[in-house]
Formats: sequence, C-alpha cells, structure tokens
Amino acid sequence: MNAAAGPRVRAYVALGANIGEPVRHLRAAADELAALPGITVVARSSLYRSAPVGLLNQPDFINAVVAVDTTLAPLDLLHALLAIEARHGRVRSVPNAPRTLDLDLLLHGDSRLHTPELILPHPRMHQRAFVLLPLIEIAADATLPGLGPARDFLSAVAGQAIERSGPM
Repeated sequence: MNAAAGPRVRAYVALGANIGEPVRHLRAAADELAALPGITVVARSSLYRSAPVGLLNQPDFINAVVAVDTTLAPLDLLHALLAIEARHGRVRSVPNAPRTLDLDLLLHGDSRLHTPELILPHPRMHQRAFVLLPLIEIAADATLPGLGPARDFLSAVAGQAIERSGPM
C-alpha cells in the first residue's frame, strides 16, 4: 500500500455489522482506518439500525458512513478495508450473510471504475437507506458520479426500515 500514491481525495466508506458486538466493531474499524498512512477520517455519521436485506432471517444491522481524505488509490484503499475486515473476523460465505464487519468503498472522489474487484460508485448505494441516510448526514451535497445528487434517491428508499441509534 503506497500512502503517497496521489493527491488527496475525499472518499466515503460504509460500515455495517450485525453479529458479535456491532457497535464496537464499527467504532474500532473507524479508528483503525484513521490510523492508516495516507488516510484522515474527516467525518463520522451517526449509527443507524436497519433491517437485513436479501437474507432476512438474521439480526438487524448497525450501519454508518465515514468520510476520509486519502492519498490512496481506490484499489489500495479497498485492500486496506479488506484487511480491517479480516482483523475483525469477517468471513465471506453467502451473499448478505450475517457479518462481524462489512466495509464498502462507496465513493472515491469523482472516480468511476468497473473492474472485477471494485465498482465505483458502489453499484447499489443509491438503493439502500442504510447507506444514503448516513452519507447525507455527513455530506448533504454528495453526488454519485454518473447518477446525480444522493438526496435525489431518498424518496425511493423511504419505505426501508431504518432508525438512528446513537453516535459513532
């Protein structure tokens, strides 16, 4: 990982967990992210409780979004996120399965990327209240490259069960 890979870019990372101690995992992951070279955490959303999506027979999730200024390229930042997940015992079994920690790179500046490893902006972020609400809380004017202002998608997710549950 090259901390001096490029200019500083604002990126947004979604955090989620629903097994173990979700709040502890999210707070620790945000702290670990802040400690990495080339990354400065500039904002943390509140914590939000949301119903699971896809695989429904599991505990509710705790979600948040953090804003970071980073010199890391998108794939380098993704690899850093995956390493943090692994340290928290993340096991990838079936899609939408319960997890100790899930870190998704949502946006990396105005980057639009489509590789087998990473798609930017995150392909389903505009369909998920548990991403949009915390994102807009810390970045009211966030724009999804190729899609438009994040706030324009709020009405489409208004029926999704989500509630603010406390500070990050």
